[in-house]
Amino acid sequence: MMIQVTPLAGKKLTERLGNQPGIFKLFYDTEDCGCDGINVLLIVDEAASGDIAIDAGGLPFVVARQQEIFYEEKMRLDAEERLSAFKLDSDSQIYGTNVMVRDVRKAQNTPSNQAPSSSIVSAG
Repeated sequence: MMIQVTPLAGKKLTERLGNQPGIFKLFYDTEDCGCDGINVLLIVDEAASGDIAIDAGGLPFVVARQQEIFYEEKMRLDAEERLSAFKLDSDSQIYGTNVMVRDVRKAQNTPSNQAPSSSIVSAG
């Protein structure tokens, strides 16, 4: 699996990592969602057993093996200068135009960055 990350998206993702180690995890979140589910990018401390690497041009990306079926082999991740969300698409579909990044690293303990519900933690 491969994600072509635009230069602006790469810059914004690198800024989100900051000085702490972390990995971006592509995640299809259905918890507390009023729809079928949404795509999010989680920043996690490390890959879980069962995660597989995604080629993202040098950025550390993974996806849970059981969620790999939701995505195509080749996708694109883009950003806009004034927005905090990202756009994930492929040649055949748009996965989301408002893909948010959620930092769930254990080192984060501010209220806006607390660990998600147990369903997200156990999914990967």
